[in-house]
Amino acid sequence: MADLRGKKVAVLVDNYFEEAEFTEPIKDLKEAGATVEIVAPKVGPLQAMKHAELSETYQADKALDDVRIDEYDALLLPGGAVNADQLRMNEKAKIWVKKFLDMGRPVAVICHAPWLLASAGLAKDRRLTSFFTIQDDMRNAGANWVDEEVVIDGNLITSRQPDDIPAFDKALISMMQAA
Repeated sequence: MADLRGKKVAVLVDNYFEEAEFTEPIKDLKEAGATVEIVAPKVGPLQAMKHAELSETYQADKALDDVRIDEYDALLLPGGAVNADQLRMNEKAKIWVKKFLDMGRPVAVICHAPWLLASAGLAKDRRLTSFFTIQDDMRNAGANWVDEEVVIDGNLITSRQPDDIPAFDKALISMMQAA
């Protein structure tokens, strides 16, 4: 059994994220003992999606402007096309993911969330995966895109879709334990 007691994870989302890519990793991280905080551009309700349908709402714990990167041991970026598209335009989100990668802390990115890597200039020369519909975007950003359930490139973990969540979560928890 994994033991992540004393470890803290930031889950960075905006509205219209893919619910399973948010709730399942959070559940697994908490079961492993990690503290998880939901960070968003602003504090307030966040709308989840089940594919193209509206789902539940969740609450952001903290605003992106009010937290420090050094408070967290890992960063989780759930997917969802609208969520990912909004975050890729957020300068602070781009800075956050770059600093986490530069500090060598685990960064777990799934589905459409790798768009943020592309927009932040962080996909170039990385081996990664994503939802298949954005593979051209990843390749055009200079990534070595592969169709695999989970891809680990240094401290970057990427996965394709909700079906990959068990392997994605296992990779994140394992990397956090090793850190």
